[in-house]
Amino acid sequence: MIKTDSLTKSFDDQLAVDRLTLEIEQGEVFGFLGPNGAGKTTTVRMLASLIGPSAGSASVLGFEIGRDDREIRRRVGILTESPGHYDRLSAWRNLIIYAELYEVEQPQEQAEKYLRWLELWDRKDDPAGSFSKGMRQKLAIARALLHEPMVLFLDEPTAGLDPESAKLVRDFIEELRDIGRTIFMCTHNLDEADRLCDRVAVFKTQLQVVDTPSGLRRRVFGRQVVFHLVENHERYLRLVESLPFINRVEAVDNKIVVSLEDPEEDNPEIIRQLVSSGANIQFVGEIRHSLEDIYLQLVN
Repeated sequence: MIKTDSLTKSFDDQLAVDRLTLEIEQGEVFGFLGPNGAGKTTTVRMLASLIGPSAGSASVLGFEIGRDDREIRRRVGILTESPGHYDRLSAWRNLIIYAELYEVEQPQEQAEKYLRWLELWDRKDDPAGSFSKGMRQKLAIARALLHEPMVLFLDEPTAGLDPESAKLVRDFIEELRDIGRTIFMCTHNLDEADRLCDRVAVFKTQLQVVDTPSGLRRRVFGRQVVFHLVENHERYLRLVESLPFINRVEAVDNKIVVSLEDPEEDNPEIIRQLVSSGANIQFVGEIRHSLEDIYLQLVN
């Protein structure tokens, strides 16, 4: 669906994207994470055929960037980080113009569909320039979806939206994935990426790592289980350390924190050993590191 091979972009002497190689499957929500200035927006602009690469190659929907740019632009949708509108025209007229440019067969029906879905129908006749930041963002999302693109590039899709509107957009992203749409999403909202994305890439001019959110947790932190005890004694710590499947163990107050590969398999044995040695276990829980923890570890 989306493939890149050593995709590179330089501006004068400044390297923005350095030899990016990726492959994104149909129906995947792919998160592209990185600090400001990392080259994320430049990557999106290349993949949407808005700018050309300096080196390397890429294809979208089987069309090659630099050769089939017009076809790519016809078939993808893009939401830029700072979308612009015709501010003196109504929201309705804004969408009709773009629907006609995309040669949508039923422009009025499509405009109404997305204005209603994004709760802008009551304001359809108001100038876009009178809209709040969140409303302008929703209008830009509607514009990106008018022609029902199979690939959608989203740059900070929920920026400026209130919690209810942001949830509306997240739910729709999941619906698009379920019907086979491919979504390439740049976001600084790491909790959102964790919930929505099938895989995420951490990018800082060069690709740092690509994996599922759970795969990144295992890769960076491993899996950690906390055993909360009524009282913690040194013998309990030594007992757990002696088990062959334990990677690392430490005591924190009345807790024993254990790093291991397969908690589902190994936790029962740890519990049996602790109970047989006299430990009173209050409860057991796995530490779930946030995607923010992982991201900060990787980019720093």
